[in-house]
Amino acid sequence: MTGLEDDLTAAVEAPDSADGAAGLRRARAWLTRAAEPGSVELWRFVADAGPAAAVLALRSGTAPEAVRALVGARAGEDTSLDDLRRAERCGARLVVPEDDEWPALALHPLTVAAHAGGDGGTQSDRTTALVPPVALWVRGDACLDAAVDRSVAVVGSRASTAYGEHVAAELGAQLGERGWTVVSGGAYGIDVAAHRGALAAGAPTVAVLACGVDRAYPAAHSAVFARIIDAGGLLVSEWPPGAAPHRHRFLVRNRIIAGLTRGTVVVEAAARSGAQATARRARGLGKEVLVVPGPVTSAMSVGCHELLREPEFGARLVSDAAQVIEAVGSLGSDLADPPRRPASPRDGLSDLACRVLDACPVRVGVGAERLAAVAGCEPLEAMRVLPSLEVSGLVQWTGTGWRLAPPPRREARRR
Repeated sequence: MTGLEDDLTAAVEAPDSADGAAGLRRARAWLTRAAEPGSVELWRFVADAGPAAAVLALRSGTAPEAVRALVGARAGEDTSLDDLRRAERCGARLVVPEDDEWPALALHPLTVAAHAGGDGGTQSDRTTALVPPVALWVRGDACLDAAVDRSVAVVGSRASTAYGEHVAAELGAQLGERGWTVVSGGAYGIDVAAHRGALAAGAPTVAVLACGVDRAYPAAHSAVFARIIDAGGLLVSEWPPGAAPHRHRFLVRNRIIAGLTRGTVVVEAAARSGAQATARRARGLGKEVLVVPGPVTSAMSVGCHELLREPEFGARLVSDAAQVIEAVGSLGSDLADPPRRPASPRDGLSDLACRVLDACPVRVGVGAERLAAVAGCEPLEAMRVLPSLEVSGLVQWTGTGWRLAPPPRREARRR
């Protein structure tokens, strides 16, 4: 078997050959294991030198000191082939920027932010930096770029309320029914409710994990992850198979959720939450941030209300999927219908007809003269509108006068 250095050299010398392509993929697989994602400096070094040359420099110690510090002791290790084989065994693959299914358009704002400097380039800034991934491990049969082409992130608190879970599930189902992919993090609370809503509608959904795609975390959601794959969805991660879900990785992966989608919907968020962090990253990428309001007494909606209270932040209030699609969809073709209002027999009545109707008593019928006196009109004017009110079922002739028509009787409940 060819060694790592030989494969990397082939990728540098003949990148268009089959051996060069294999070496390039192996280089990016090595980077996902050796370097924690989210570093602007590392991404720039890989982008400038090329993945294969960058790995050779890191392993030989000739890379810049700041970049070598991001890899540390992992520079001398190599499990790239084992990672690729382990992915293949569980039905996963490594998707790299050189592949046709790489979501270049969706991730372009991350690329622009990284070139502009992002939010910093040091190790301590990885949880807030805006930087593209060097590669993505993907489990599922769907093409990644097609799956996220029309996608919306639905995020929120893990310690969600029944209200939040209901809203998230409804959004997931409604978005799925309209051909939109729901992207979330597969966590407890709002995340899994959104995934389940999409699955209930028979629609694909994408879970971006903070661990290897061959691991179910949380373990209680293993059945949900299996359903996601069976339904044509995807499990996505920056970390190689077998990687553990360390705490800091959840904050790092939030930029991928924001980056892959056209907009982010925050259903519930406490005063300090990862959902707020995802929303702020989406706004930093110039993408739509949509917020579902909650009860003012709920601690799980404090973060939502704070986002809405920041005028410069530009978050938009939404209450259903139609409003979400209007915000993130195509201009002029994904408009939300106006909210439906209950119809009333009084709709369309003229001012005179309304006044005469309001003048009618409930029980005893009265003449047109009496109605005109109460309505403030001439008796002939009252007589002119009373027939149409009778046809509409609003008034009734008693034989001696006019009164309001009694409401229709409800059918007796069947036992």
